[in-house]
Amino acid sequence: MTDPLSAIALIVVAGIGAQWVAWRLRLPSILLLLLAGIALGPLSTVLGGLERPLLDVEQLLGDGLLPIVSLSVGLILYEGGLTLELREVAGSRRAVFSLVTVGAAVTWVLSAGLAMVVLGLPLEIAALLGAILVVTGPTVVGPLLRHVRPKGKVGAVLKWEGIVIDPIGATLAVLVFEAVAVGMASGHASHAAMEVGKSLLLTVVVGGGLGWLAALLLSELIRRYWIPDSLQNPVSLMLVIAVFTLSNIVQHESGLLATTVMGVVLANQRRARIHHIVEFKENLRVLLISVLFIVLGANLRVEDLRSIGLEELVYVVLLIMLVRPASVFAATSGDVLTRNERLFLSWMAPRGIVAAAVASLFALRFSELEGFAQADVARRLVPVTFTVIIGTVLVYGTTAGWVARRLDVADQDPQGVLLIGAHKWAREIARVLAQRGFAVLLVDSNRLNLREARMMGLRVAHANVLEEGIADELDLTGIGRVLALTPNDEVNALALQQFVGRFERAELYRLAMADGDSEVSAHEGRPLFAKGLTYAQIASRFGAGHVLKATRLSDEFTWKDYCVLYGSAAVPMFIITADRRLVVVTADKPPSPNPGSTVIALVDPDALFMGGPTLGSEQSEQDDA
Repeated sequence: MTDPLSAIALIVVAGIGAQWVAWRLRLPSILLLLLAGIALGPLSTVLGGLERPLLDVEQLLGDGLLPIVSLSVGLILYEGGLTLELREVAGSRRAVFSLVTVGAAVTWVLSAGLAMVVLGLPLEIAALLGAILVVTGPTVVGPLLRHVRPKGKVGAVLKWEGIVIDPIGATLAVLVFEAVAVGMASGHASHAAMEVGKSLLLTVVVGGGLGWLAALLLSELIRRYWIPDSLQNPVSLMLVIAVFTLSNIVQHESGLLATTVMGVVLANQRRARIHHIVEFKENLRVLLISVLFIVLGANLRVEDLRSIGLEELVYVVLLIMLVRPASVFAATSGDVLTRNERLFLSWMAPRGIVAAAVASLFALRFSELEGFAQADVARRLVPVTFTVIIGTVLVYGTTAGWVARRLDVADQDPQGVLLIGAHKWAREIARVLAQRGFAVLLVDSNRLNLREARMMGLRVAHANVLEEGIADELDLTGIGRVLALTPNDEVNALALQQFVGRFERAELYRLAMADGDSEVSAHEGRPLFAKGLTYAQIASRFGAGHVLKATRLSDEFTWKDYCVLYGSAAVPMFIITADRRLVVVTADKPPSPNPGSTVIALVDPDALFMGGPTLGSEQSEQDDA
């Protein structure tokens, strides 16, 4: 395809299309992106009988390929840094630090050694490949974690490792390349070691320093309102590109560290709100990843694909079964992580866009290195790396959930409740459920409501549930359903939209509309408790002294007996089954609990005492409101 406009359109359509198909099929998007890129590139010449690939990246971008790839990776790492908050790894920072230092060193040495033995690569190329494979894949780890939903500290540790390790691995690859280049030029190992040490120091100082200063500058500009709202995202993007370029000019290949540090510093400062910037960068990241994988996949050659054989497959297996477990257990020995958490960490190291980009970059640089006799062998970096990416994503993507369940580090069947709204009667519902052992999280933007909830010992989160990405920011450990309980009907409906995809639609609930269902809410959430029961009606009942009562059913006192005795004096809200499952009562499905279940209902005590339906102690457990 010689027309540049058509080629660019093809890249975007193929990239976003692959993302959508992957979402529909519940597959890791990176797999379909790589396959689409390869199909448009080298495979199109083989299967389609074309003289040139359908998507000829070299002709389209020429010398601009490497700068575009490098800058795009910097932006991706910046977006990843924006999601890293120190509070996430409170108590497990040692594990993160060890994984990106000791674990990285073990991965590098073992990966390089196996590359020499299994793949037959020379020392220089093997050392560079090992450095490239130090990185994992935050663009793959993130979606996998959202699917697996690990509990405890392991999820945050994996998230931090996946993002922080990328600039470390890229920097290590730069140092290996410089060691080879300097060693060839000087012929002295001591001189090469000195130059590498100097380069490492400058990379940390320049990249870290510029990233930190850029973050402080942006936060100060936003805090002082010197940037209008409409320009905050463009100015943020401008600063990232500027600091990436300036850092690379001052110290070669330090830009990735600069953008990562900038993102982390911004995420942990409290001087300015940056949620809208995070949202913009997340959308930009999806586009960049889609485009980059299509471009890098299409840039492969037919010879690269034909060079993949049994040795490469064996190498991938050894990386999964030997290298990753060895690095994790070496790094987390004596740490606060449990044995099962360490085992799960050992089974989660997919490689992603950074590995593909760095491999493509240095394969070209080795080919341009004068006097390097192994330049042709260096070309193997690309197909080997792509084989590792596809192999690790395929293995981890299809088995991570099963492994997490077997190791009991994920919520296999979460029964907890997320309550949107922390007003008085929502707190009462939360208290009753928490007392019976269910995980409860109250989310509200009203600090007074949250303070009252904390005093009751309930878990809370101060957040605006209408913000994009709120589902990714909350700790949803143990949570299996969402109840929207605010007095605003539209807020309830729109808030539930934030959790579509994270929870099954059958587990999203809302209160009935005050004036009946409207378009905005008719398809968002199941109506809670009883037909037409609104926020105002529930609040009125609580205000009139109604209380929550838990009543256990038995063979002698069945659901039919319960209905006869209580009648309209009770509004069933929840049912706890005999096997400890929580069922939310809805207007669209009348409850029919079995003996052994416990019914939690909003009850009018005056009607009970005056009208007569009373319960023996063997059937009732009263919760005083």
